[in-house]
Amino acid sequence: GMGGIGKTTAKILQSGFYWPTMFKDSHAFCKTYENCQKLGSVSKCHMMSLNPILVIEIFDCWSIDFMGLFPLSFGFLYILAAVDYVSKWIEAIPSRTNDHKTVTKFLKENILSSFGLPLALNV
Repeated sequence: GMGGIGKTTAKILQSGFYWPTMFKDSHAFCKTYENCQKLGSVSKCHMMSLNPILVIEIFDCWSIDFMGLFPLSFGFLYILAAVDYVSKWIEAIPSRTNDHKTVTKFLKENILSSFGLPLALNV
């Protein structure tokens, strides 16, 4: 519609610019500008953009990360936490180090043994 063209031209004028073919140029710009096409009249859209829908089950996808360095407490400096994407369930342990051995042990003892093998792990 003319809303995008009118608003575009008005912004140009408000910014202190003018040229003889400004209205024609605004029309041409809005006709090809992707955002104008997406927000324009539905009847003028040839095709809606497609976005894949990600389907995952509970405990299929986990995010895992260390938090810290915290002040020393009972010999621990870090917290290793894992969060399930769907349920937001959290598994966490205190840790003395932030290395791969800690992560491997944590996954075996806290995730794999309780929830099975996840489809995805975001580290």
